[in-house]
Amino acid sequence: MIIRQGEKKDLPRALELIEELATYEKAPQEVINTVALMEQDGFGANAIYGFFVAENEKGIIGIAIYYWRYSTWKGKRLYLEDIIVTEKERGSGIGKLLFDRTMQKALEENCSGMMWQVLDWNEPAIRFYNKYGAKLDGEWLNCSLEEDQIKRLLPK
Repeated sequence: MIIRQGEKKDLPRALELIEELATYEKAPQEVINTVALMEQDGFGANAIYGFFVAENEKGIIGIAIYYWRYSTWKGKRLYLEDIIVTEKERGSGIGKLLFDRTMQKALEENCSGMMWQVLDWNEPAIRFYNKYGAKLDGEWLNCSLEEDQIKRLLPK
């Protein structure tokens, strides 16, 4: 098993894993990302995310996608968007390897910490994060607007 930085050639498999996660989270229809968009957004001078892959003799079986955010209170933070391990391989320590590598990246990038979200019904993930002593904050609500909403809301 190796954990390495993701490359362009890994994007088709990364998107497959993202779609697998969306199905697990009961929202497969929500995935509108494409390999082309992932390449555009993740590579080049203005890359806005990075990712690690977990790879063994079977190929890529897990990924961790991250980006940076800025906290007015804490400064630069690493935001872990997703850790995804293919269903057949869950429980074998791959998530820990990816999470540990992502924590290391936060230190390498001089971040003041790391943040992520977990669904309140995802007990396996909650147990995993509790092993690290992570603070699970139920106080904040997630907010979002989709592109079509923004277009409708802004004056023409």
